[in-house]
Amino acid sequence: MKKIEAVIKPFKLEDVKDALTEAGITGMTVSDVKGYGRQQGHSELYRGAEYVVDFLPKIKLELIVAEADVDNTIKLITDSAKTGKIGDGKIFVSSIEKIVRIRTGEEDEEAI
Repeated sequence: MKKIEAVIKPFKLEDVKDALTEAGITGMTVSDVKGYGRQQGHSELYRGAEYVVDFLPKIKLELIVAEADVDNTIKLITDSAKTGKIGDGKIFVSSIEKIVRIRTGEEDEEAI
């Protein structure tokens, strides 16, 4: 089992969700986050004064998938979140040792 964390642009959330749902991946956690990478934020003008926005709004998706589904899930997220411009985001994959569904007591892949 693997945990996939994807940080994407907020307006791409529906596209990513639709692509994952069509592929049968239905469970995910979505969080509003802020951050920056190489783009280092940007400057904005407010009432004639310029100020720097260091942290940009992003969406963080967290999914747990079977190891066999990792590559396809990454491809779905990449294809549906990509704009080709700086700040499209990143995908992180890590191993999951154990999952327990609280309601039923199911474990590991049965609990996904």
